[in-house]
Parts: sequence; C-alpha cells; structure tokens
Amino acid sequence: MVRDVRHDSAYLFGAICPGRGVGAAIIMPAVSTEAMNQHLKEISTQVAARAHAILICDGAGWHQTGGALVVPDNITLLPLPAYSPELNPMENVWEYLRANKLCSLVWDSYDAIVAACKAAWDFLIHDPERIRSIGYRPWACVKV
Repeated sequence: MVRDVRHDSAYLFGAICPGRGVGAAIIMPAVSTEAMNQHLKEISTQVAARAHAILICDGAGWHQTGGALVVPDNITLLPLPAYSPELNPMENVWEYLRANKLCSLVWDSYDAIVAACKAAWDFLIHDPERIRSIGYRPWACVKV
C-alpha cells in the first residue's frame, strides 16, 4: 500500500438523481455551511425545468437549516434519522468512488487532489446507468 505522511484535503460535495441518471457536484477546500450553500446552488441549476428536488441529508453540521443555510426554491431538504446511512444513496456513491477511483493513491499537490476528485466525479456522471444502479433503491422510493 502506498503511504505518505503529507496531509492535504479537498471535499467533494455531490448529489445524484437516480431517476434521471444525473448528478451535480462541487469541490471545496473545506466543509462548511457556505460550501453547502454553493453546492445547493449547483444542484438547483441541475433540477429539471418545472421540477422540484428532494435532497436527502444526513446529520452533518453543514446540512442543518439553522439560519445560515440558503435552500433554493426548487429544493426541499429531507433530513435522515440519526445513524441511518443505508437510507442515503450518496453513501454508496462515496463508497464506490473511494473503492474504484480514489483509493491507494498519493497526489503531489492540492491541485492534483482536486483533479482526481473531478476525474472520479466525471467518470460517474458520464455513465447514467451507473448512477441508477448505485443510487436506486426500490424499497426506498417515493412515488408521486
């Protein structure tokens, strides 16, 4: 296994729509409410015309609506119960990307980390069937 003692991080904020086989993401240097606001803006641009997105969120601090989170009009946040990652399809996406695109690697710079995150996300979103297969759970579907 490759090992390196340097440390730098980038954070990939992502969301998918298994029904449409699409996704939206941004890469940020830190996790924060402001980063989440930027992510919500990006998701909002990807919601189909005259549609409304339900965004599943876990209990992360930057997912909380306590005043500073700006949720666009075409998105509603659906908070999950505590300790229920199996209900969040993005957990499968992160596991897939870590296992297949972002594991056992050492990058030389922050820019290289960002490039690797972008390449991993691009790999995912250029394959709608992969998004559907990873994100769709028939037992957790809401029919309207």
